[in-house]
Amino acid sequence: MNAAGIVCEYNPFHNGHRFHIDAARKIPGGDTAVVAVMSGNFVQRGDCALFSKYARAKAAVLCGADLVLELPVPWALSSAENFARGGVWILERLGVVTHLSFGSECGDIERLMAAARGSEESESRIRDIMSTGVSYAAAREKALGELDSGLGEILSSPNNILAVEYLNALRRMGSKMEPVTVPRCEADHDSLTPSDNIASATYIRENLRDLPRYCPEAAVSVFSEEMSAGRAPASLNNCERAILGKLRAMEEADFDSVPHSGEGLSNRLIKAVQESNSLIEIMENTKSKRYPMSRVRRLILSAWLGISKDDGSGPPPYIRVLAANGRGRELLREIKEKTYLPVITKPAAAKELDERASRIFSLEAKATSLWGLASPQIQSAAAEWKTSPFIC
Repeated sequence: MNAAGIVCEYNPFHNGHRFHIDAARKIPGGDTAVVAVMSGNFVQRGDCALFSKYARAKAAVLCGADLVLELPVPWALSSAENFARGGVWILERLGVVTHLSFGSECGDIERLMAAARGSEESESRIRDIMSTGVSYAAAREKALGELDSGLGEILSSPNNILAVEYLNALRRMGSKMEPVTVPRCEADHDSLTPSDNIASATYIRENLRDLPRYCPEAAVSVFSEEMSAGRAPASLNNCERAILGKLRAMEEADFDSVPHSGEGLSNRLIKAVQESNSLIEIMENTKSKRYPMSRVRRLILSAWLGISKDDGSGPPPYIRVLAANGRGRELLREIKEKTYLPVITKPAAAKELDERASRIFSLEAKATSLWGLASPQIQSAAAEWKTSPFIC
């Protein structure tokens, strides 16, 4: 049986995500199982997820995914490169995934592979361009444009950027998973203009009243229940003082130990913390042409959550199950026979992890606890240890 892996966030799960899952299931070779590796309660753009990871995983399984696993927070709250590497590593180590499926604006796997090769070949030129004060992403786009104007254009689109990182991760791991790209349909990434029944997650997050139009019925039911119970939508505005308190209590050495703080960024953040009176003001005073807002947001949240540079430097050390259906449970039985990584289905199993895995799970528990402060009604600090996977 083929199994397609998807690295995702589902923040929130919408019709475009269901389209992707349906496309992945049609991969040649039969009725393909779909395994999603999903960010937890904090997401790659440097924000808290709108709905909890448990609710988003439940929605995904009810809407077509067979098995949802967690991408631990050091990789979820990271650069595109490390986000992709963490997700692909988990899928590779499952031992059952035959294909890696991802969306892209390009929709041409050969062109994406060419962009991936070009980005590797241009590392020296990228560093030279960065020395002029621009970000890595901008430098890479320019460097590839010098090789081939079409390749540079590919890296101007967010889903293409992630697609290239997935391909690089596959190559570096020597993975046998076959990459398959699904052209992004209708609404563009971050677009505030919906198209028919498809809207970007950005639009939906800002227009939750439109959930029934742009999200599958089962997902709407899950998310509506979360909102009715006061568990969503989560917002960093609800825990601004907690974040400011953490930042103001940190010393220079503390900032230097946080991921994303290199190249002088921590010095800018320290200055902004001393001179600013709100979270958004700190962010605005820290960002620059070289340091995009997404990197600044990730730095701040990593500091608040207590993530260190070493935490996400290697591969994720365990497999965490968030949701599964009947076929997902069959896959899990096969995974447990083929992987050397511990598979966590119940939180109590985390107490038997080795030192590094225990450290990562503790960070995840802390992240869930602090996410509870972002919820409209403060949630239990022990949620990570009391919540079991959704099984249907």
